[in-house]
Amino acid sequence: MIDTALIQSTDPAETSVAGLSWPAVLAGSIVSCALTLVLLAFGIGLGLSVVSPWSGAGVSATTFKIGTGLYLVVIAMLSSSIGGYLAGRLRTKWTGVHTDEVYFRDTAHGFITWAFASVLGAVLLASPASSLIGGAASGATQGAAMNAQSGPTDGYIDALLRSDRTPQANPTGNESRGELTRLFAGSIMSGSDMKSADRSYVGKVVAARTGLSQADADARVNQVITDAKADVDATRKATAQLAFWLTASLLIGAFCASLAATEGGGLRDGTWSRKTRYVPATV
Repeated sequence: MIDTALIQSTDPAETSVAGLSWPAVLAGSIVSCALTLVLLAFGIGLGLSVVSPWSGAGVSATTFKIGTGLYLVVIAMLSSSIGGYLAGRLRTKWTGVHTDEVYFRDTAHGFITWAFASVLGAVLLASPASSLIGGAASGATQGAAMNAQSGPTDGYIDALLRSDRTPQANPTGNESRGELTRLFAGSIMSGSDMKSADRSYVGKVVAARTGLSQADADARVNQVITDAKADVDATRKATAQLAFWLTASLLIGAFCASLAATEGGGLRDGTWSRKTRYVPATV
């Protein structure tokens, strides 16, 4: 037998209490954000323990990416559910409010808690990222002053200029390397193919620097360009997959927070296990 709760409509009582309990929302948001940081720290440690630089050891890259995405979803579900539940359980009780309105307010409390926790988490994570970027920029400036610059294309240039013979003194080696670096940075990073004239020039430089025949030098140039594009494409796909997993985790977190808030609000009012219907006040 399902109990039925009768709620009388009393407008003065309804308007005397605010529809949004900010202390409950802030409490739920802080708890949700703290749990997210704790679970992220645990996930980082867990990820480092299953990844190994040795061949055949640890999990594969595909398994690691899928596991990371699923773990992000689990973090969102746990932290958002607990934060939303606290927001619904700690909010002020509304008297004389329609049952559907109470349900909507509880859902809104959970959703606002999730939104505030998401913004707060983004701010907390942005500060360490800014520090890392600032430190990297400072290090790059000092490196330039010491004439020890490095860039993302240096590995490709090393592959181009690698020679099987004994290296000889080359006073123009640094100039050739810098020029090739600029050519690669302008083509690979922009996603466009290297111009035929530039490709021919690079092949001549490689042949002169390494002692290879012109045909072998051109083949090496083509192979290195193919490898560079494959690496850039792999990075792009990995970033896109991570963005999709983050989006899915955020949406699931919003749903869990809203649902948990309705449960917490129902337990707060003692109406969670009862079906309620609205009966207008009689004159």
